[in-house]
Amino acid sequence: MTAKDSSSLPERKRGSGVKMVYDLLRDEILDLKLAPGSPIDEVQLAERFKMSRTPIREALVRLAGEGLIETLPNRSTMVSNIDFLNLHTFFDAMVLMYRVTTRLAAQNHRPEDLAIIRGFHEDYAAALTGRDSLTMIATNAAFHAAIAEAGRNPYFTGLFRRLLDEGRRILQLYYQSYEEQFPQRFVEEHAAIIAAIEARDIEEADRLGKTHAEAIVAQVQKLFSRNDRLDIAL
Repeated sequence: MTAKDSSSLPERKRGSGVKMVYDLLRDEILDLKLAPGSPIDEVQLAERFKMSRTPIREALVRLAGEGLIETLPNRSTMVSNIDFLNLHTFFDAMVLMYRVTTRLAAQNHRPEDLAIIRGFHEDYAAALTGRDSLTMIATNAAFHAAIAEAGRNPYFTGLFRRLLDEGRRILQLYYQSYEEQFPQRFVEEHAAIIAAIEARDIEEADRLGKTHAEAIVAQVQKLFSRNDRLDIAL
């Protein structure tokens, strides 16, 4: 093994370790396996992942950059709380991004984009049939992110991905509380959105994106307006 080869291995291992920790913790936060306000301990994480604290710390820096964890004045670290008081601003941004990305997808999509979008649509429908809320939330985010990608504007795509990720925690609360059949209407709305994009009907895509987003917002607002106890410490 050359000196060049041996020097590159530790860096490659370190980088992959950071990504593994980041990916696992990110999913646990977004899926509410790590509840808002939960403490984050570097030593415990190093023991859990059987690695030094350096890659742990780098992964936490990435998560902090995405607003998923925060460091308190006493230097302790915790999972970021959901800002319920300002949910209206989040909802405003979500509705706008649903409209913009769906509109641009109708205008700029390529044939291969539709295959990707339809694949996530089918995955979402299957997850709904199986009442698998975690997969429903993840595939719903992937479906709309794929639509954003088809719009060919990386700035909108980056912003929308972050909003979709933040929304995963809110949707998880929503599905945890669901007492009826999961909403089949969202599958039907997804299908209508795909049809409008394929037809390059920009105005219809805009209208459907807005209607779809507002329906989700209304459902979530209905949940948070109830006095029922949520099964999570907030």
